[in-house]
Amino acid sequence: MSQSSSTSSSGAAEHPSVVRVRAALAAAGVDADAVVVLDDHARTATAAAEQLGVTVAQIANSLVFAVPDEAAPEGRRPLLVLTSGAHRVDTAKVAALLGVERLDRADPDFVRGTTGFAIGGVAPVGHAGPIETLVDVDLARHEQVWAAAGHARTVFPTTFDELLRITGGRAAEVA
Repeated sequence: MSQSSSTSSSGAAEHPSVVRVRAALAAAGVDADAVVVLDDHARTATAAAEQLGVTVAQIANSLVFAVPDEAAPEGRRPLLVLTSGAHRVDTAKVAALLGVERLDRADPDFVRGTTGFAIGGVAPVGHAGPIETLVDVDLARHEQVWAAAGHARTVFPTTFDELLRITGGRAAEVA
């Protein structure tokens, strides 16, 4: 397993986004010291799984979508979908679940502006503001899953039930 402890001298552990995630985890009663700094950037679920020595299905991808909403700033609001790295989100299925016409891919500026994170490090918690969250029911098949912790080199271990609890999200079939 190619990883190092969160107490590593690496700058990733002290990155402001990681500090924010650790604070949010601690506030939710989760061991913030469980955040792991990977040896290399893990911008994909496959890269994270390889470094952690787990299956890609155990990676909880954090995907941000823009939901058309006339009442929201700039006519769209963010939606965070935490999905298994083993499959792709079916945007038509999720749009129907939400009762909206469509979901749009969020550009990097929208992601950073609504979550406070850069793409590749979007965590389930510690966002710039409240964000509607769906948690892929497929993640429940795994005893442990790994989620981003605010930087492309940081992750933390969690479970499906814990993701639901700490995000205030709802379980959904998203693929």
